[in-house]
Amino acid sequence: MSDLEILRDRMRSFTSERQWDQFHDPKSLLLALVGEVGELSELLQWLPAGEAADLARMEPLHSRVGEELSDVLLYLVRLADVLGVDLPDAAMRKIAAADERFVAEQVRGVAPTKH
Repeated sequence: MSDLEILRDRMRSFTSERQWDQFHDPKSLLLALVGEVGELSELLQWLPAGEAADLARMEPLHSRVGEELSDVLLYLVRLADVLGVDLPDAAMRKIAAADERFVAEQVRGVAPTKH
């Protein structure tokens, strides 16, 4: 069993024990996910770009970033579960498609653009 499956099952149990399934429709979960991404964004938005990674490794910011990333992950895993999406499989297919689309020898050091 993968770590994401363990998280999915734990979220299912947590939700079921509290009878919150009724509140976990796709729209509500998506809005909760967006809200958590917003909270994560607030932590990083005004940090100098060249220093953000180093600053985010320092306490107390490091702990706060970890909390918000965890919220994002948990809502994402729950949303995928409610929608019946195999998240690891979908992610692997997405990476494989990107690997074909952005051939390393052709795009190395060049920012990707939308087509």
